[in-house]
Amino acid sequence: MSQDNIMKVAAGRYGAWLEATRRAQNEDTGIDVPCGSCNACCRASYFIHIQPDEIETLALIPDELLFSAPGLPEGHRVMGYNEKGCCPMLVDNKCSIYAHRPLTCRIYDCRVFAAAGIDAGGKEKAGVNRQLPLWVFDYPEASDTAAREAVRAVLRFIKEHADCFPGGKVPTQPSHMAMLAIKAYRVFLPNAETTEKSCTDIAKEIMTVYQTFEQ
Repeated sequence: MSQDNIMKVAAGRYGAWLEATRRAQNEDTGIDVPCGSCNACCRASYFIHIQPDEIETLALIPDELLFSAPGLPEGHRVMGYNEKGCCPMLVDNKCSIYAHRPLTCRIYDCRVFAAAGIDAGGKEKAGVNRQLPLWVFDYPEASDTAAREAVRAVLRFIKEHADCFPGGKVPTQPSHMAMLAIKAYRVFLPNAETTEKSCTDIAKEIMTVYQTFEQ
């Protein structure tokens, strides 16, 4: 067995993972990610959003590490990263507040990028990007493959037809792009009738499904 095969990590059945991820996003609950010893996301220059009701989390983070979250109501905070791109709560290679880590961290799952077939970002996300090819999803049913193709079809559409969206505004950050695709993938399932629709109509449907999910 090659070293590459030894390093591969089971990501789960694609369809089941997809629905679990959607539930976690919709219900603001954590998701179980088999990270092993990997903490690349803690070293990826992420800004971490912390909600006002995360009292125990906020109590454990020094005030000087927090600032108001742009565009969000008062009380929403953001924690930045240090000069090395690491979360300041990463101490001795471990999360020092793991039991009370932010919800943002609890629902983070780098499998979204592997599932969508895109990188997590540029050189600051290099550690995460190295992990992505190691995830191996299972496709025991045709529905699993269809779900993957639908997720990736959303991504292709927003990349190729940004002008069809209102104001030409589409997500450009990989995490936002991947989550839009996961939340609106049903628009491109095999039984969805998109072939006779205009580019603008499909864009509207994507946004309607996404906004309905968010509500």
